[in-house]
Amino acid sequence: MQTRLADFLRASPQGEEAEAILRSCVHCGFCNATCPTYQLLGDELDGPRGRIYLIKQMLEGQPAGDVTRRHLDRCLTCRNCETTCPSGVQYGRLIDIGREVMEKLSPRPLPERLLRAGLRRTLTTPAVFTPLLKLGQGVRGALPAVLREHIPPPVSPLSRAAATRADGDGRRMLVLEGCVQPALAPETNAAATRVLARLGIELFAAPGAGCCGAIDQHLAAPEAARAAMRRNIDAWWPHVEAGVEAIVMTASGCGSLVKDYGHHLRDDLAYAEKAARVSALTRDLGEILAREDLSGLRAGPARRVAFHPPCSLQHGQRVRGVIETILAGLGHELLAVAEAHLCCGSAGTYSLSQPELAGRLRERKLAHLTARGPELIATANIGCQSHLAAASGVPVVHWISLLDL
Repeated sequence: MQTRLADFLRASPQGEEAEAILRSCVHCGFCNATCPTYQLLGDELDGPRGRIYLIKQMLEGQPAGDVTRRHLDRCLTCRNCETTCPSGVQYGRLIDIGREVMEKLSPRPLPERLLRAGLRRTLTTPAVFTPLLKLGQGVRGALPAVLREHIPPPVSPLSRAAATRADGDGRRMLVLEGCVQPALAPETNAAATRVLARLGIELFAAPGAGCCGAIDQHLAAPEAARAAMRRNIDAWWPHVEAGVEAIVMTASGCGSLVKDYGHHLRDDLAYAEKAARVSALTRDLGEILAREDLSGLRAGPARRVAFHPPCSLQHGQRVRGVIETILAGLGHELLAVAEAHLCCGSAGTYSLSQPELAGRLRERKLAHLTARGPELIATANIGCQSHLAAASGVPVVHWISLLDL
């Protein structure tokens, strides 16, 4: 694809990256075949190829307004198109650039800016999110259905059982607590800690680490995202220098971004090397367990499980089939699920900003997940877990709970 970037972007690191990505696209359209929004809407501009053209026009200096914004906003950033693309177009990075430039060239109306700022502040700050969640849970029964579905019931005290520390051979791994997962599903990291302790691995969180930066990144606030990355690197670095074995992600959405810290901070002289090291150490929980002997873990009954691989796991991190193999190897029956490659509609804040499309994608996803009568739906990301559970008649759990028996 030939490009001629506008003067405001030409010769900048951002412009050079965008131009290289645009030039790699050969307009084949294979991406549309696996784009969730194109599947729903059938509009060329709601598929990756159309959005690439919109971004190209904007970066070349053509006017960009509500039409461009609407189609960019509808993108889930699921990156399924990257898995499909024969030319290796890095679409996820391109749409991040496009959204950032869009915000600068054509600022949103004030109410939208306030809403997005409120989401970023609330969701990334546990001291704000947790009390608001508890308040919402207290009045959940009186709320309209459209609000109630975004507020999960309180977690039962039994699922808050304390995690045990390993008495093993000194193996230690960091874990990211994250921003919303400690309040929505505190049992996830507790279960991961107990499971790894049985394998002789101590899993611990570093004080000072917080949101990975993904929410800010996806809401076109890259400077705030990079500030979150630097904060986490600072919190982790003493442990990295001390030889921690890995940085474990129990939420695949966080893992997808943390594995990309090296890219996002590549031009930061103070952090580039550290960011690259952190990215190299980062592993999804499934990747950690896949290389361990799990034969002594499970003693409970086998379950019929439908596994939903989050987009951030299968397309962002390119980790495919690992968790399914672990669960099947421990005796669980993994049911075949149609359209497993398609997004469930959660996509960070997408279910809040695009509720109609997110709801349609969830309905389609749940129909496939429940088609063979599973006892449980398992997944690997807190966003998917909460989004699916809000409309599912089948319990939705983090997969690590199936090993924590």
